[in-house]
Amino acid sequence: MAITSSRGVILIHSAPRALCPHLEWAVGRALGRAVNFDWTDQPVLTGSRRAEFYWEGPVGSGAALASAIRGWEHLRFEVSEDPTPRSDGGRWMHTPGLGIHYAQTDASGNVVIGEDRVRYAMEVAAGDAFELQRELDVALGSAWDEELEPFRHAGDDQQIVWLHKVG
Repeated sequence: MAITSSRGVILIHSAPRALCPHLEWAVGRALGRAVNFDWTDQPVLTGSRRAEFYWEGPVGSGAALASAIRGWEHLRFEVSEDPTPRSDGGRWMHTPGLGIHYAQTDASGNVVIGEDRVRYAMEVAAGDAFELQRELDVALGSAWDEELEPFRHAGDDQQIVWLHKVG
């Protein structure tokens, strides 16, 4: 039986400098080979570093990678695994304050909310539109997206405008 291969990306949005070699070691161990990241300064959080790493491995490697690096404080990251003809894709997001969030993704990278999760949200909301929106925001990982968004854009080589520092 052939092992289905998958690929994805690890986005380390912010990591303390001292943690960087440990992250490379943990990712390499999860993938079964040594890896080196191309680290750059993270302008959103002074003293932290950021990196992108594209990976290939057996289906399920995304979960293994997220598990391998999720235990450290002060670490913000995303791991994605592309879908294959035999498996769904996935996205794992982590922030220090929120912990980890997993969502299934489709071929375009959109989050897919399963039928059971939607039914649960409707049941919990019991006709309250605001509660339904809150439950769906949780399922989509909206809080994680909001917290990670400034860190994502910091890697676009764009000047960051600090609105709280204007004036």
